[in-house]
Amino acid sequence: MPQTETAAQIAAYLLETQAVRLRPEQPFKWSSGWNSPIYCDNRVTLSFPHIRSYIKKALAQAIQAQYPEVQAIAGVATAGIAQGALVADLLELPYLYVRPEPKSHGMGNQIEGKLEAGQKVVLVEDLISTGGSSLKAAKAVAAAGGQVIGMAAIFTYGFPQADQNFAEAQIPLLCLSNYSSLLETAAARHYISPDAIETLRQWRQAPEVWGI
Repeated sequence: MPQTETAAQIAAYLLETQAVRLRPEQPFKWSSGWNSPIYCDNRVTLSFPHIRSYIKKALAQAIQAQYPEVQAIAGVATAGIAQGALVADLLELPYLYVRPEPKSHGMGNQIEGKLEAGQKVVLVEDLISTGGSSLKAAKAVAAAGGQVIGMAAIFTYGFPQADQNFAEAQIPLLCLSNYSSLLETAAARHYISPDAIETLRQWRQAPEVWGI
């Protein structure tokens, strides 16, 4: 897949800030139990004002282009909360965020903020893996009377399972950058060796059994 300018630039920023770490020789362990040569925490980019601003503007522009009827932005807790707030502020739209579960005290809210009945909402995430947590948030918004018209994220691993999950939920997904762009950028900027690139590609093909 050819890189777009935005996808390549964001991939470069993720590598530069170490929001993405590539470690095929010493894999990470994900909470799912998978072994992984990559670890991604896009919250790191929030500490770099010029990068934070670039990502905010790119998300806002992509949302306006793909979801022009958007009426509110919702961040997916926890990593999407800050990104969503930045985007909502730039677009001058109402903002809310969605917890993984309702609170066990107080009002028992799962959604924080004011959601109007029928309001057209775009959810904002920092990272898409399988899409499970994102789609769970979408269900919460729909159950509360909102209309989820799309999801926007900074980065996706591009797992087929995620594509299938979003297609089944009938929720369009846009991502600013992706795994293929990341590998191309990492190779071009000498973050990884040619041998490591092949290892990273193999992981992407079967992450659930890689390294076992």
